[in-house]
Formats: sequence, C-alpha cells, structure tokens
Amino acid sequence: MKQLTGSEIIIECLKEQGVDTVFGYPGGTILNVYDALYKHQDEINHILTSHEQGAAHAADGYARATGKVGVCMATSGPGATNLVTGIATAYMDSIPVVAITANVGVSLLGKDSFQEVDIAGVVMPITKHSFIVKNVHELADTIRRAFKIAQTGRPGPVLVDVTKDVTANVADFEPKAPEPIERKVTSIKADSLDDAIRMIEKAKRPFILAGGGVITAGATDELKKFAEKIDAPVCDTLMGKGAFDNTSDRYTGMIGMHGTKVSNFAVNKADLVIVVGARFSDRVIGNADKFAVNAKIIHIDVDPAEIDKNILVECSVIGDAKEVLKMISSRVKSADHKDWMDQIAELKEKFPCVDDYNEFSGPGIINKIYEVTEGKATITTDVGQHQMWAAQHYKYTRPRQLLSSGGLGTMGFGLGACMGAKVGMPENITINIAGDGCFRMNMQEVATAARYNIPIIEVVINNHVLGMVRQWQTLFYDKRYSNTILNDGVDFVKVAEALGATGMRATNLAEFEDALKKAIEMNKPVVIECLIDQDDKVWPMVAAGAALETCFDKNDLENK
Repeated sequence: MKQLTGSEIIIECLKEQGVDTVFGYPGGTILNVYDALYKHQDEINHILTSHEQGAAHAADGYARATGKVGVCMATSGPGATNLVTGIATAYMDSIPVVAITANVGVSLLGKDSFQEVDIAGVVMPITKHSFIVKNVHELADTIRRAFKIAQTGRPGPVLVDVTKDVTANVADFEPKAPEPIERKVTSIKADSLDDAIRMIEKAKRPFILAGGGVITAGATDELKKFAEKIDAPVCDTLMGKGAFDNTSDRYTGMIGMHGTKVSNFAVNKADLVIVVGARFSDRVIGNADKFAVNAKIIHIDVDPAEIDKNILVECSVIGDAKEVLKMISSRVKSADHKDWMDQIAELKEKFPCVDDYNEFSGPGIINKIYEVTEGKATITTDVGQHQMWAAQHYKYTRPRQLLSSGGLGTMGFGLGACMGAKVGMPENITINIAGDGCFRMNMQEVATAARYNIPIIEVVINNHVLGMVRQWQTLFYDKRYSNTILNDGVDFVKVAEALGATGMRATNLAEFEDALKKAIEMNKPVVIECLIDQDDKVWPMVAAGAALETCFDKNDLENK
C-alpha cells in the first residue's frame, strides 16, 4: 500500500482497468489530473480534441469499435457541459463510456463559483449513474464502480465528478484487479424459456428482428445458428447492423422508417416475431397498433425496463442475449419453413434493395465505398440522409462495423467517433460518412486527426441543404424550405487543408473512386467532398407514425 494524490489514484485506476487511450481537454480544476497524466504518458495515450463534445464522441466511437469502455475527461463548468451531448448519445445507444470531470473545491461548491456546475446532477437522466467525489478516500472505489456499472448488464455511460481539492489530497492506495463482468443469467426464467420454445416450434412463419443488443452481447454466432435451426429470415435495426451477415440469403434488410419493403411487409406476414436486443423504437415500429398485427412476439432483452414499454409482447426472456440464444437453440427442434422462406424470396424479387449505382448520388457513393473497401471498412456516420444511405447500401458482415448515433440522432457525432474507432482499431480502414450540415457541426476535429495523424477518411456528401429535413419539407410541408438551404461560400476542401488535412473534391463517380483509393493509400487524414443534387432522397420511406405496410418509394409517388 502506498500514499498517492487523488490525481495519481485516478491514473492508477485507469491503468487497472486496462485503459490505453483517453480523449479530453484540460482546464483549471482538472490540472492536477493532467499533471499526473503527463507523468504516465508512456502508459496512457491522451488525445487532445478541439472541443469537449469531440472527446465524448471519440470515446463513444472507441467503445463501439472495440467493445471496451471509452474514457473522456473535461474540466468543470463549460468543459463538463460540453460533454453532455456525447454522454446522451452514448446513453441512448447503450455504449459504455466513463466521463471524468473535475469541479471546484468542496468549500466552493454551491456558491456559484467560477466555472462551477453541478454536472453530476445535469447528467443524471442520461447516465447509468453519476458520482461526485468529495473525499479522496472514496475516490478509487468510485472509479472502479464506475467502470463496473458502465459494463454490467445493459451498458451505458457513467460520470465521475471529482472536486479539485480531492485531486490534490493524499490517501492510501492499494491496487486491485478489475472485477469480472459477468453475463446476466440469473434473470433467465425456465418458464419463459419453455414458453418461447413452445411458440417457436408452433410457428409457421417466424421472423427474427436483431437489434444492437446482439452486438453488445457478442451473440452474432449464436444468432446465426438460431436462425438456421428454426429456418427463419432475419431483419435488423440501425443499431443491429452487422449482428447478422447482410450478404446472407436469410437477410431481408433493415426494418423501419427507411427499412426495406421486404422487412416492412414481412413483419406483418409473420405469425411469430422474435426480437433480440432491440427496444421497439418508434423509428423501427412505426404505428405501434399496426406493428406485426398477425404475429405473436417474443422479446429477448437484458433490460427488464424495455419489456412491454413500447409494444406488449406474449413472451419475454430477460437476460444476456448470447446465453438466451444458446439455451433456446440447444432445446428447440430444428424446423423447415420452406413455404415461408419462398414467400420471403418472392418479396425480395419483387422489391429488390437496389438503386442506380451508376449515378453520382448518395447510394452510388456508398456502393462505391463498399466496392473499393471490399466491404471490410469500419463505417461511422453522422445523422441524416447520408446515414440512411450508409445503412442501406453498404453490406455489413461483422459486428461493430457500422457506428452511428441511432437513439439521439446526433449531428456532428461521426467525425469524433471515426477518430475514436480508428485509434481503437488502427488496422481497419475507417471512414466517416457525413452530410454538409453535420460536417459544419464539429469539423474542427479534422485538426485533431491531423495533429495526431489519425488516418481517417471523411466523406462529405454535400447537397448544400439539410437533406433529411428538406426531404420532409418536400413530402409533408408543400416544399416550404424554411432554413434548410446551406448554399453559401464555405469551401470544405480549403477548410480541410487549413486544418492540416488533405482535401479533395469529386463531382462524379470516377473522380470519387480515384480520390478514395488515393486517400486509403496516403494513410493520412483526408476529407473528400462529394457534390450531389439537393433533391436526392432516401427511399423507401414510412411517414412518421404510419404503419410499416404503408412503406413507399419514388415509383409509388409517381404512380399515385
């Protein structure tokens, strides 16, 4: 046992947890921590972002790409509040992040002191837990608890706020190995398993819906074996991309507002829908009263709070998805649903998920990225049309391959997340798909990538408008384009170069292919601006609150 300052205790606890990278931004109250970090810079890599929100998104991207806990740091007041959007993003998508902030000294708390904010209180609704540490003797155990909470059960962000005097005070420190993170199996009830197996064996038209929980649980192999054993087609949510091989004959595409017609129609033809690790988001189910109207529903999820929250189900199995799928697969009888699979094949033939990939459009650009990278890249996205194109037209074959803000829908997420993903998995080609509106939000992080030579590729699909909002204005607001036109003098190529990266511009697919290949070969931060038409749209689409079976595309509108 040895005596350490609070700051040194924080660093030692990070090392205990296997943390190799921290994203952050220093300031007055956290200076002691940064001084301790300086002394351990050979053990913990610190990435100084351009903005604290970039640090939170980078920690999030690191966690999504690696499956480990992402860590970010910020000082008190505005530094801490700048983390909030990133923390909320991680919370909505169940991403394990630990945010460490510093606050004013205990004697200054509650006095509106300079840069004082009750950040633990601010983030309470958007974290699994938030702590404020006012006693140095409680610091080590609190940090350890934060990492345990972030990873246990349904993952999520945890914030630890440490007062400045605690970072300087001294306490005894005894190293401890991290507690093992055990899979949640005690909640798996035998009766629930029996009911699920009975329903599966009785079904003639089973349909599997895979969500992000499959990826979190590391259950992709189990899902594949389960689907094969019960002979069922599989769809996914945005967060579930890569949970099931998108090139498989069983795969029907994403479900929901911008899901495929095959998935959106099949869910209402099924007599049993087995939902694994998904929360029935409104963007997934559309009109809740008209979702899977001919089917019974089995819901497998680690979080009991999600059961019957948005959709009432006939059967629920609460527990780790990997273990639940193993248990069911070991007992359920093998099935042959040839007639049902033939119906799915007919739907696929009738409604192919293709676009004109020869056009210089969102789908054409995404398809070209897929071709050039041979489907092996890690793709991050911002939020909007480009996000949906990336989900629809890149075929994901492995988990943690598409990293996107699903629940909060955070514009500006992708660039920081791309950096974090590349730092965490440096061997992967890592590409962020952005829109021009999103790129403007956090484009200062290009300077971060350039400073550390993080070789990310930022593809900006520039239609000079807020594309998704404009699409809604076109379809539902009689083309009243209120504040969605971005046709100004900003030159993204010059911006990229001014921030220390390489900038390129493409106006057709041949130029884009050349630029992308060059960017991969350069292995440096590159921004590629792609100029497309302002009225390109994402198809198919389901209007907000409408039934999935009302899914329509461009041809449906023209033939009305």
